[in-house]
Amino acid sequence: SFIALICKELKLKFKCYTVGIKNAPDLEYALMLANSLNIDLKLKIYSLQEIEEIVKNVVKLLKSTDVTNVAVGCVNYASLQLAKGDKIKCMFSGSGSEEIYAGYERHLKSLEKSYKEAHEECFNGLSNMWQRDLERDLKLSKHFKIKYLLPFLDKEVIKKSMKIHPKFKISKDSKKLILRGIAYDLGLKKEIAYRPKKASQYGSSFIKAIDKITRRNGYKYKADYLRSLR
Repeated sequence: SFIALICKELKLKFKCYTVGIKNAPDLEYALMLANSLNIDLKLKIYSLQEIEEIVKNVVKLLKSTDVTNVAVGCVNYASLQLAKGDKIKCMFSGSGSEEIYAGYERHLKSLEKSYKEAHEECFNGLSNMWQRDLERDLKLSKHFKIKYLLPFLDKEVIKKSMKIHPKFKISKDSKKLILRGIAYDLGLKKEIAYRPKKASQYGSSFIKAIDKITRRNGYKYKADYLRSLR
């Protein structure tokens, strides 16, 4: 949302993409943002059959059956697939904002010990991003021949952000404080700027769809179903 806001402020020509199953919370917020900023939004609601096909493709491409990795990968795959249909060559991603602005639950747990611990957890997150997130995302973008642009992982953005005291990033009540505050000051609606963090597999409700697909294929656990696709 913040990246879309900046692109709008710069009067750039761009399109936003949002995917999910029926009644997924991300769809509601995406429409709210699009109407608020008057931006071009392409939104798609997926059926279980469509998601099942995406799951199979993602497991094959990533060579992974890790539930979280595959679920997040499915959201990215669906978005990239939509963009590819529009002949998009570059896409912005918000990856890195959680790490540099203390946006995860693990940062909150670290804060219980001290600000120093929370700050160190931000560095830990950055150090582990390649293995945890970027390798997956870049494999998928390469498959669609779309270049991912990662503004929050720009070297200068990281250097400046990591010099900010954690008290401006996180409190016991909220995370990513400074980013939310700037977004709100620049014109993002409060409901969007201060929306609680929801991972993409939950915001899109793709994880619910994978649950249903798992049971429909006769499995109790998602991990067992995914392993069957190898």
